[in-house]
Amino acid sequence: MCGIIGYCGPKPMAEVLLEGLKRMEYRGYDSAGIAVRTNAELSVIKRAGKIATLREAVPPELYGDCGIGHTRWATHGGVSDSNAHPHLDDSGKVAIVHNGIIENYTVLREKLSSEGVEFSSETDSEVIAHLVARLYDGDLTVTVQNTVQLLKGTYGIAVTHLDQPGLLVGARNGSPLVLGVGEHEMFLASDVTAIVGHTKQVIYLEDGEIVTISADEYRTTDLHDRSIDKHIQIINWELEEIEKGEYRHFMEKEIFEQPDSILRAMQGRLDHEYATGHLGGLNMTKKELLDLERVKIIAAGTSYYAGLVASYLIESIARIPCTVELAAEVRYRNPIVERNSIYFAVSQSGETADTLYAMRELQRKGARVLGICNVVGASIPRESDGGVYIHSGPEIAVASTKAFTSQLTALYIFTLLIARMRHMSYEQGTEFIQALEQIPEQVAAVLGGAPKTAELARTYHKARNFLFLGRGINYPVALEGALKLKEISYIHAEGYSAAEVKHGPIALIGPETPSLFLVPDDTLREKVISNMKEVKARNGQVIAVCAEGDDEVAALADHVIRVPRVHELMYPFVMTIPLQLFAYYTALELGRDVDQPRNLAKSVTVE
Repeated sequence: MCGIIGYCGPKPMAEVLLEGLKRMEYRGYDSAGIAVRTNAELSVIKRAGKIATLREAVPPELYGDCGIGHTRWATHGGVSDSNAHPHLDDSGKVAIVHNGIIENYTVLREKLSSEGVEFSSETDSEVIAHLVARLYDGDLTVTVQNTVQLLKGTYGIAVTHLDQPGLLVGARNGSPLVLGVGEHEMFLASDVTAIVGHTKQVIYLEDGEIVTISADEYRTTDLHDRSIDKHIQIINWELEEIEKGEYRHFMEKEIFEQPDSILRAMQGRLDHEYATGHLGGLNMTKKELLDLERVKIIAAGTSYYAGLVASYLIESIARIPCTVELAAEVRYRNPIVERNSIYFAVSQSGETADTLYAMRELQRKGARVLGICNVVGASIPRESDGGVYIHSGPEIAVASTKAFTSQLTALYIFTLLIARMRHMSYEQGTEFIQALEQIPEQVAAVLGGAPKTAELARTYHKARNFLFLGRGINYPVALEGALKLKEISYIHAEGYSAAEVKHGPIALIGPETPSLFLVPDDTLREKVISNMKEVKARNGQVIAVCAEGDDEVAALADHVIRVPRVHELMYPFVMTIPLQLFAYYTALELGRDVDQPRNLAKSVTVE
């Protein structure tokens, strides 16, 4: 959510800023703006709505020596031109952009107002511009250092001053900020996607760090102006990976990339000789792994559902207790950290605020927290005690798809590793590996049935309520399917254990509320069929996702989506794909903005 871009260099300023903002559209936003420093003034242009609207308002002759841009996801104050960033001080000499939330802004605003400051927005962010202006003493770096020490809350900011030609200052606390190092040009951004078209050399700022950039140099310091040496990292993916190519939407592209992304998540991590997994990034000895007594997973949204699938798997084959908790609840309930336990912090972006703050709280209590993330260099993998990158490649659509199945892949390999150290035999480990290695091909087979799923979406897109129902290890998949449908189609959908229908949700059953059942060929199949019959007996419409050749389920359901028969524990992979496709095609039928659904943000960096 929200995006920052800053640039010092010789290229056309407005174009660099607008291009960077366009690259970050996927993060979610409702307004956008830029500020360009010219010799005479800070030119600020900002608009509510899409970047295309902003672009129309930017004159082509707008040039300067440095500039900042921002996409805003509203927190304080409504969606309007005045609340959009950048914000100026009342002299027009200071411009700032800000991601995060300033918790003490009310106190600061009242103090500034009492000193005669007139505010032009309802935002918490504007106080930063006025504070910088009042503290400025000719050194913008020191001024920003002094300013941020007055702030409570989270921030990633970029600041420019009319009296400091070609200079930008950035600061970070709890909201990501990255420096891009180019040839006679420098960039600031909240996301590397904004700058990957210009440079692959980046430096990730840590909390409490300040960076000052000009076209030819940069300097990183702490809040007390002490220099900090930072190492340049190289981005290892190409610009083409964040473009749609032949696909209509990023979500469609990312759904269809899953055979490859799942394969990347498992490559080099399956040990055929010993029928086990290999995850060197865990930073744990064999004895530490053997001594594990419980596993705990913290996450939010789609990552939470991936964790729920893993909890079934870990307890089933590794025979270790595993619990999954919503990260937002962990931090504030004084969690108990137990010996011989590990926590996994699961997050696609690695910047999810709820998960990051929960991880820090657990670490303060002495917990070992491992990250499972997609974005290299993000906060969670940097601050965790070890972990696993899932290597999905950039995921641009707000609704997560390929990251979910890659998170599952990493968690399945971890489970294999610890199961083989306990009760799983060599033969069982070999069988598990063979089943997992077939998943990319089997997922590709499910994707081949996409046109039939599109037909199903045309049949059901007018429904206003939906139930998604599964049992056992596929129950979390039902939860994830319901989330996908509501996220991008805005149809109300709920996921339940199929067994739970008779304990309340059955009151919703009728012709107007379709039920989508997950019916794999597993030990709970007969139970789910019984639940289907309960729905059919009450005139409910039933869609079934079932294994190929399951004629009994096909005869009972109104519509069927067939998936390959797989190992009983592998069904979450192949069951997930039709639900993603169904949500996508339903949203298309309804004319929704698939990649940027309303009110949502890709990387939720505020609580």
